[in-house]
Amino acid sequence: MIDVVKSIAAAHARGKYAEDRIFGANNRATALADEIGVDRVINGTVGAILDEQGQLVMLDVVQQAYKALTPREIVAYAPIQGYSEYLEDVITQCFGNAKPEGYIRACATSGGSGALHHVIHNYSQWGDEIIASDWHWGAYDSMCRDNNRSLRCFELIDEQGLFYFEDFQKQVQVVSEKQENIVIIMNSPANNPTGFSLTAEDWDKVLAFLGEMTRPPYTKNIILVPDVAYLDYSGEKDECRKFFTKFSRLPERLLVVVAYTCSKGFTLYGQRIGAMICVTPNKDIADEFVAINQYSSRATWSNSNSAAMKVMSAICRDPKKLKALEAQRQVYLELIRERAHIFITEADACGLSYVPYVAGFFITLPMSNAQAVCDVLEKEHIFLVPLKKGIRVAVCSVSKKKLMGLARKIKDAAMAVGNA
Repeated sequence: MIDVVKSIAAAHARGKYAEDRIFGANNRATALADEIGVDRVINGTVGAILDEQGQLVMLDVVQQAYKALTPREIVAYAPIQGYSEYLEDVITQCFGNAKPEGYIRACATSGGSGALHHVIHNYSQWGDEIIASDWHWGAYDSMCRDNNRSLRCFELIDEQGLFYFEDFQKQVQVVSEKQENIVIIMNSPANNPTGFSLTAEDWDKVLAFLGEMTRPPYTKNIILVPDVAYLDYSGEKDECRKFFTKFSRLPERLLVVVAYTCSKGFTLYGQRIGAMICVTPNKDIADEFVAINQYSSRATWSNSNSAAMKVMSAICRDPKKLKALEAQRQVYLELIRERAHIFITEADACGLSYVPYVAGFFITLPMSNAQAVCDVLEKEHIFLVPLKKGIRVAVCSVSKKKLMGLARKIKDAAMAVGNA
């Protein structure tokens, strides 16, 4: 009898398969563009800023900072926690003029993804549920499953188009009945995939409720993780950061860990550099945060990208370069706003529904049969991202010219497969 071996993976790893719809659609779009010309293809899958000519944007001030690096700065191993000046600059860049009160510590991570990985790994147990909104970045699911956790979702938006606080409250209470630690990922401002943001009042309700959960009769440990990947393209610099001050003087059992990335604000996407930043009134918890997450970094990717950290600090510590950074960001913030305005105006005109959009890289269209709609659109050389509950359009990467008429085409495709 022949012994046919189909798998030797450990039981918990069997069946894993990294099928990514975003990269899959992008690969098809890129291949077709190479074949028939980029002008004849609409690629609305890319989660990065492309200019009006379809070229990937790298801010000029960042390019110049890279060119000025010495070989040692490029190739040297960095400290596991990250260069001290980088960690200081990350905190300043993240919070701006809205730095909360408390013990604030940072650890360099492999992008915002690294921050999310470490929080899931270090602040929840095997088998635990992690809480996030129903509209969320698909990698959250993978990160949970790969760490033997699962994702429990609350509905982000109610029937009035507002933050659905009541369902958020309900899901947290359900998890509190079986877990001591409750990890909550809140992707705001400029949620991926919708562009939705919590208001100041929403944050007040969330924090007041979570504070209650840390006290008797609940007495739970709450780890709130604001995923602020799109912070620098979510509105006016100071205005969009005001909510950070609300993290001052929180209960000791409520730990805030901000997942910060340089991918968008510094256009350092593939350089994989970010940080996790804790805010707590308790020094011991802050010290523990550094110790356990630094350990996990050593046990996974080891050091973070030295060159990228040096580039960020070279810009942040030079007033002239910092001013140029902010000016260049503003150019692309306005470009994304203009693109979003075109799409939303035309969607309204043809009756194409979309999730309430505030700011950010993406607009999402709620509908059933998303894959079928995308299949129809691909026949017209239009590539978008099908989600479980809708379709994501990357206004960060589609030119204004190509956005004109796109809403009508999506509406027609949706009707063709039976969506109203």
